[in-house]
Amino acid sequence: MKKTLSAVLTASMILTLTACGGSSSQSAAPAAGAAASEATSAFENLEPVELLVADSAAPSTAIVLFENSVAEKVAEKTGGKLTMDIHSGGELGGDADLIRQLQGGDIDALGCQIAPAVAFIPELAVFDLPMVFAKYDGDTIENVLNGSGEFRTTISKAYETNGLHLLGFLQNATYRLTSSSVDLPDLASYSGLQIRTMENSNHMAFWSAIGANPTPLAWAEVYFALQSGLIAAEENSADTIVNANLNEVQKYLACTNHILYCNQFSMNQNKWDELDPAYQAVLEEAIKEATAEIRAQLADIDINSKKDLEGKGMTVIEYPDSFFDEVLAIGAVKELYQKIDGETNGLGSVLQKELAE
Repeated sequence: MKKTLSAVLTASMILTLTACGGSSSQSAAPAAGAAASEATSAFENLEPVELLVADSAAPSTAIVLFENSVAEKVAEKTGGKLTMDIHSGGELGGDADLIRQLQGGDIDALGCQIAPAVAFIPELAVFDLPMVFAKYDGDTIENVLNGSGEFRTTISKAYETNGLHLLGFLQNATYRLTSSSVDLPDLASYSGLQIRTMENSNHMAFWSAIGANPTPLAWAEVYFALQSGLIAAEENSADTIVNANLNEVQKYLACTNHILYCNQFSMNQNKWDELDPAYQAVLEEAIKEATAEIRAQLADIDINSKKDLEGKGMTVIEYPDSFFDEVLAIGAVKELYQKIDGETNGLGSVLQKELAE
């Protein structure tokens, strides 16, 4: 069932991308087919391998689309010798439980957002640096997170120290935004704002630093808390705000871009080491190709979600770079940067340096 779903989803993505302007040359098809046949022959003498992959995400989310795309590609490239058995939607557990299973070798690979992995890989707290990515485009961020520089080398070693192998990050400069019942035209307007946020000490410290009152609250309670006025705001990705119908209880969508919407995809280190180098290479190639595909979709989803919210009556607030500079100049925000940099052994400084290069 999982493999059938993978094929359907991937075929759908290909048709969507083509309809949006992508093109393929029919005359190149025979050459591509011949190349594929030659490539799959390289795996004929290898034992078949099936990777058990898990996540806790809903079927239409970016990480699930990504996993299914990777699965389709590795199966095609290896003539079905390397396959992925994907269990989504928390079928095998929540994020924290899945990471423990990954470390223990009960599952082979995992896709999830960054936040739940920080407890297992402390260096990932570097992603908690508020607004560190806010002024950069997707390609710039991609070159740092999935490139060959010091940041990627260091974070990969952190994964290895904890028994994991980092395969890649999935992002395209889309962010967590702020939806609010009150107008937020400038930094001063955040003073006293009662905002629901994740129960993350770094995130809460950021909101406190800019004068807001962060309030951790179970997601299931957020809509009614906003409706009743118990809280005035919350923060999430644009598509989540659409899916939760928060436009019904919120008037404004402020593009605070405070946290990057990013997923990580990783494997158990021992399982990675056991893979034949040919399988390792084809898996890395498939991940690179799938990342490029889903990144384009991430951008479209973000843009369309904002348009959808505008169409439903919300006012979208975009901030100039000077807004982010003003926030980052606050003493308490600078102290938070220093704290996170110290806790990640200077990785925050490395990240900022490579982004600016």
